[in-house]
Amino acid sequence: MKFVRFLMKNAALANAPKHIDHFSKFSPSPLSMKQFLDFGSTNACEKTSYVFLRQELPVRLSNILKEINLLPDRLICTPSVQMLQSWYIQSLLDILNFLDKSPDDHSALRDFTEALVKIRNRHNDVVPTMAQGVIEYKEAFGQDPVTSQNVQYFLDRFYMSRISIRMLINQHSLIFDGTTNPAHPNTIGSIEPSCEVAKVVRDAYESAKMLCDQYYLGSPKLEIEEINSNCQKEPISMVYVPSHLYHMLFELFKNAMRATVETHESSPSLPPIKVMVALGGEDLSIKMSDRGGGVPLRKIERLFSYMYSTAPTPRIGDFQQAPLAGFGYGLPISRLYARYFQGDLQLYSMEGHGTDAVIYLKALSTDSIEKLPVYNKSAWRHYKVSQEADDWCVPSKEPLNLAVHRASK
Repeated sequence: MKFVRFLMKNAALANAPKHIDHFSKFSPSPLSMKQFLDFGSTNACEKTSYVFLRQELPVRLSNILKEINLLPDRLICTPSVQMLQSWYIQSLLDILNFLDKSPDDHSALRDFTEALVKIRNRHNDVVPTMAQGVIEYKEAFGQDPVTSQNVQYFLDRFYMSRISIRMLINQHSLIFDGTTNPAHPNTIGSIEPSCEVAKVVRDAYESAKMLCDQYYLGSPKLEIEEINSNCQKEPISMVYVPSHLYHMLFELFKNAMRATVETHESSPSLPPIKVMVALGGEDLSIKMSDRGGGVPLRKIERLFSYMYSTAPTPRIGDFQQAPLAGFGYGLPISRLYARYFQGDLQLYSMEGHGTDAVIYLKALSTDSIEKLPVYNKSAWRHYKVSQEADDWCVPSKEPLNLAVHRASK
């Protein structure tokens, strides 16, 4: 029996490229926050979700698998990327097993939910594993501008795809597993229909404060201000995924606290971190202001680069460290969480003073639509770009000594 299963598995793997080619020809179907909410609250039908996901998840997995193959061969061949590729192919094959199973079969529905949970657990270490692959590549071959540009483009799309796949899996598994979270009885899957922004801000602050107190034996205080243009006396709330918002805020608080403590280490007191939450007709904006000395303008974009992390290399599975510590992926992935539902994350810094970090989110659930990567000719061309000469003068690091030129004449 084991031998038969072995043969069947090998046959399925052999057919994987054919399945990837087929499903990558379809574009993913982005959903709005309102669609997620409406489906989970009023039209929650497990059969409908099952039929949608068994088609949509292979499309999203296949689209990003095609892009993995466009990476430099030497990066694809690293052990970490090889392992990651095998996870994605196995997850694709797991879902394809349900294509010919009827939604009226209750055992198929149960097995499908179990398969989704298994896939989610399999992909738990996707971020550090891909990061490890990039480190392996850099250590073996160094880096050049073209490769750095391609890796940046790919990782933004790859991690965004991962966020979207986990969102779909979480919604299905949380809604249809038959249990409710007593701490959050009103959540629809992972979505909070009335997410109080200030509460998430305080939760993220307390978690970052605990880390800061642990490492620096002190931390800056928090000051929150809310400006609700729709109803001035009401606290600001929105339809959102609290875990996504928490992830962004926690990362920003960690950075702000570290900069503040290190800049004012000889001062008797620490300046507070100020957070302003503003709700307008179209945007919900969260501004976090610190007085941590700021960052030079030329380094701002580098903070969002996956290839420029100077932090020490961590060990995968080292749970004693803060999330993503050592990979330098906190800010770029936080920006992806903001962009996932058509928002953004921007940094505005004044060197010598401090930094303002602004999270922009859509105020309306109908405007909060998934931003998904699509594998097509436009994407393909991004990986084929060659290094071109700059069409602006590039200043030298040392100023020109005009006296030498006069002497030579």
